[in-house]
Amino acid sequence: MANELTTAAATIQGMTPKQIVAELDKYIIGQDTAKRSVAVALRNRYRRNLLSEKMREEITPKNILMMGPTGVGKTEIARRLAKLMDAPFIKVEATKFTEVGYVGRDVESIIRDLMEASMRVTKQKRMNEKYGVAEDIANEKIIEAIIPGSKKRSAAPASNNPFQFIMGGAQATYNRSSEKIEEKPEDSQTELARDQVRQQLKAGLLEDQYVEIDVVDQPKENNLDVSQGGSISLGSIFGDAMPKRYKKKKMKVKDARKVLIEQEAQNLIDMDQVTSEALENCEQNGIVFIDEIDKIASGSGFKGGVDVSREGVQRDILPIVEGSVVNTKYGPVKTDHILFIGAGAFHVSKPTDLIPELQGRFPIRVELEPLTKHDFVRILTEPDNALLKQHKALLETEGVDLKFTDDAVEEIASMAALMNEHTENIGARRLHTIMEKLLEDISFQLPDVEDKNIVIDKEYVRGKFSETIRADDIDRFIL
Repeated sequence: MANELTTAAATIQGMTPKQIVAELDKYIIGQDTAKRSVAVALRNRYRRNLLSEKMREEITPKNILMMGPTGVGKTEIARRLAKLMDAPFIKVEATKFTEVGYVGRDVESIIRDLMEASMRVTKQKRMNEKYGVAEDIANEKIIEAIIPGSKKRSAAPASNNPFQFIMGGAQATYNRSSEKIEEKPEDSQTELARDQVRQQLKAGLLEDQYVEIDVVDQPKENNLDVSQGGSISLGSIFGDAMPKRYKKKKMKVKDARKVLIEQEAQNLIDMDQVTSEALENCEQNGIVFIDEIDKIASGSGFKGGVDVSREGVQRDILPIVEGSVVNTKYGPVKTDHILFIGAGAFHVSKPTDLIPELQGRFPIRVELEPLTKHDFVRILTEPDNALLKQHKALLETEGVDLKFTDDAVEEIASMAALMNEHTENIGARRLHTIMEKLLEDISFQLPDVEDKNIVIDKEYVRGKFSETIRADDIDRFIL
């Protein structure tokens, strides 16, 4: 079991907390304290996986509570953390849930959603291992579609499956597993033609040729909404009792290969094993990011009305964070070792306004600092996904070479800091507002622009916002 858990956390194997922080630094500027906390939490999960089973059960994750204004990187830290360790991860908003008895989603759906995420991660991982074999099978099917063999189908026997009659009527498509195929020895001419096609396929000469292949006919799922935000798919009620139905579809070879590879990889994996691994991965490596957790805290001056529901949500979240068993369609999930990261601005309420039991389940408190002008300059230029790099790449698709001078970057950062200071502080999201307004005219006029080399300098930035950026009239330009 220890080996399986180590494999599940293979992405972080060998990474020290310093290396984890270095990876986060590629996308997130500042907030070193928060990065250190999540790096240690991540490393502790890896350390725990190496312990004996008895000791491993005794060690529970230390949940984290992030406090700071919006747009400073709380959500991005959690998202990058999940990608780094390739773990099941979901982000939920605490305000979307209600206590039991109220209309709305119950908190147990958080774990059901996490289990779905775990299934996707684990299934894709297993399918990736089968893609090599699946591609060979797919290529052979494409060759057979181009040069049909001398296989001859006999009439399929009448099905004795009652579901087939109910769902598909008397003329339901026959079950391919029960069809009888009479095979005749392939003549040498057919084999020679197939070898020739095989060579052309390897050389990539047939990518745009159309072929007709059998694809799984996926029925549209008609979902019935039930109470507490759940749903039942009518198409999956009978499960594997229904035989797979196929339909003919004509497409290019390059597209047909993708479809067939996915189908064959799906057929090659053992779904029982995938479900078992996904369940283990969810319980041992799952991460739940609960945003807006401050909105369910009752401020000291409010003790009536909607606060009844807020405290009810806290009481419902408590057993899940403490450790309980939640039933999902894949089996019961224990939440004892799932890592919970709470985040909120805590402008009106304070962490102490949460019920004491819930406070105790988030022992690590991290306060994120508001962003400064210097931080904005770094956000615009340093990360791998920096905002300036994104806009340059977008305009390059129109053949435009966009450049920003250093003083222009300083001016943009100054404007963002000024707006956040005089109006609502929305953090780095303010940069998106400024950049879209700054490049609005250029983007609108493309591609009908003669000069494809555009330089944005300080004067251009000031001229663009001369009417909108004023201390007495600044809210004309806020979100």
